[in-house]
Amino acid sequence: MAETELRKRPAAKATTVNGQPESAKPEFEKPVATFTEDADPQAKNKIPKKKNSFNVVPYIALLLTIASVFTRVYRLGRADFVVWDEAHFGKFASFYIKRSFYFDVHPPLGKTLLGASGLFVGYNGSFPFESGKQYPPELNYTGMRAFCSLIGSLMVPLGFYTGLQLKMSILASTFLATMVMLDVALLSISRFILLDSLLLFFTALSAYCLVVFRNYQKTEPLSTRWHIWMAYTGISIGCCLSVKWVGLFVIALVGLNTLEDLWVMLGDLKMPVRTYARHWIVRIAFLILLPAAVYVFSFWLHFTILNESGEGDAQMSSLFQANLQGNNFHENPISIAYGSKISIKNGARGGGLLHSHIQTYPPGASGSEQQQVTCYHHKDQNNEWIVMTPAEEDMPAENEIKYLYEGDTIRLQHDQTKKLLHSHPLVAPVSKAHWEVSGYGNLSIPDPNDLWVVEIVKDGRLQLEGEKREIRSLTTRFALRHKALGCLLHSGESKNLPEWGFKQAEVYCDKTADVKNPGNLWNVEQHWNSLLPPGGAAAYPQSFWRDFIDLNIAMWQANNALTPDPTKEPDQLTSKPHQWPIMQVGLRMCGWGDNELKYFLLGNPVVWIGSTVALVVFAAVCFVYLVRAQRRCGDWKNEDELDDFMFAGKVGVLGWFLHYLPFFIMGRVMYLHHYFPALYFAIILFAFVVDHLAKRTGKVLHAVILLAFTAGVVAVFVQFSDFVFGMDGPATQWAHLKWISTWNVFDGVAGSVGAALSGDFGGAGSGSA
Repeated sequence: MAETELRKRPAAKATTVNGQPESAKPEFEKPVATFTEDADPQAKNKIPKKKNSFNVVPYIALLLTIASVFTRVYRLGRADFVVWDEAHFGKFASFYIKRSFYFDVHPPLGKTLLGASGLFVGYNGSFPFESGKQYPPELNYTGMRAFCSLIGSLMVPLGFYTGLQLKMSILASTFLATMVMLDVALLSISRFILLDSLLLFFTALSAYCLVVFRNYQKTEPLSTRWHIWMAYTGISIGCCLSVKWVGLFVIALVGLNTLEDLWVMLGDLKMPVRTYARHWIVRIAFLILLPAAVYVFSFWLHFTILNESGEGDAQMSSLFQANLQGNNFHENPISIAYGSKISIKNGARGGGLLHSHIQTYPPGASGSEQQQVTCYHHKDQNNEWIVMTPAEEDMPAENEIKYLYEGDTIRLQHDQTKKLLHSHPLVAPVSKAHWEVSGYGNLSIPDPNDLWVVEIVKDGRLQLEGEKREIRSLTTRFALRHKALGCLLHSGESKNLPEWGFKQAEVYCDKTADVKNPGNLWNVEQHWNSLLPPGGAAAYPQSFWRDFIDLNIAMWQANNALTPDPTKEPDQLTSKPHQWPIMQVGLRMCGWGDNELKYFLLGNPVVWIGSTVALVVFAAVCFVYLVRAQRRCGDWKNEDELDDFMFAGKVGVLGWFLHYLPFFIMGRVMYLHHYFPALYFAIILFAFVVDHLAKRTGKVLHAVILLAFTAGVVAVFVQFSDFVFGMDGPATQWAHLKWISTWNVFDGVAGSVGAALSGDFGGAGSGSA
């Protein structure tokens, strides 16, 4: 039999304190195990076995995942027509399958994945994805939706494990996952061919990786697993940024947390300088360079796949377009000659083509009321101009070639209307500080205000030293200086014209005459002259980095141009940021006729209102703890417990703040789904606050409170489930669910989103951030 004894050690010698003897205290040895002779001789080598406790966590995660998949695929193919942003993102998927270049305001990774989903289910890319149009039998739209749905369903287990990593209880983590699974809005957005389900997945993945990475930082800094999870974090935030630019807010969340860590380490005087420097190096590598590499790679993949000329060509530089298959730029004669017909592209990033049409400037907008001159981003015969000499009698003979050189004075005649490019000392219609540019006159009436001097600023092809420099197709960047006024023809960075100018880019004559301004530079894009030989594709060099920068700047400019347009946003489709947290608005995702299947984008009130209240409650709790700390109340067992509390709060509050507050300073069009990433972080905080406060009531009441909140989410979802799975019949059947007067469930204008989706960039889909 094993026995344990506490043996008293001999008393230590007496010591003296301040010259006085101090009695020695007996010391006790630690418990020592002894064995009798009749004990099992092998007992010394036996290790007491621990009873294996049942781990319920993976089983809960599995059940949540199964339930999440079910909610997202149930009746997935019921709507056999194009719903909401499927009109845009389905179309973009088609372009990848056809390898046809297009332009959009979002980075390419998410749309590349949508294209891959279409390819996987056998889609050939031929369907136009017009809003409300019925899908053809041969298109497996359910399979494409299932790809987004399955990706979206993974948010649920991610939410569950994020809660556990934030030291929430199992019940609180289950509550968190249930909110993610059964929020009506989050569920709705994941059931169609949309980017938002991919964005939300990568946002949830980034949050989870950040939390795990932080926990390893506390326990195993600079360990292998710490490096691995930092790499996961970098990849996930890079994917967020490569789906939509709101991924920048996730990067900001990770970046602020990283800066805080480095600031705390700076105060650790025991840490060697080399170790501190290593922390900087690995964070720069994994949290800056790695996400940047993911972002750049998505564009390399984008350019590699989309190698065919398509409808988005005009947003890119002429040299980029020259390397796409299917255009005729290789037929361009290299050197421009008088009598050549050309199209002229503005040199600003995303600049358009010099354009004119028969419409004139309206009274009040312009003193001249002459023919409009604009910049247009699509190929059109109204973009074509003929290079003319200053006087008609100086034009070369019919079969004679006279090249255009630097310093030449020219006139540009609009091929369709025969008007001449003209400027005069009248203010431009929008940019009042500069002179108007118009189409005016004809070749038979000489006018000094029709004359422009060609000035070469840069040429991508070398010319021999000392030779007179020619104006060449695509490679020559030049300015057009008005001979009488001295100003430069400008566009690109100017504002768009109002409706009377079809919202095309304004063209004016820039008084500053700065040749360093890209908006004052132009190049010949297409060139027709039967007397000159074609230049061939080899004449136009290609550069990935030039194209990468061009596309990103064009995306930024197009995104900023997405201002609200009441004529294209019927039926209260748009909303304002202040309406989102209090769930003041919903959104009709399709037509609203009595005989149409309807989907209403609206949140679960328990989730949305509860998460908003949790933000206020958390602030109040922090204030109470601050006051109690000042009174020296011991609310925390140790510093780690306080640190865990503050970290969970920072993830929830800061994540919500960074994803929500920026929308207040944006002038672009906004929709309800822009709140979803912020909502996810508010949900995390909601579960954490309920768990934290409920723990102080005892185990039983803690469980009852969390189960009650979870049951509330489920019950409300059941009430609102038709909004997700389809409303068949007159919308008045759901009048009882109009809990707030501003919810446009059944009354108001019964329009469709079709009109909103019909615009180039003013519609619902392209307005997504």
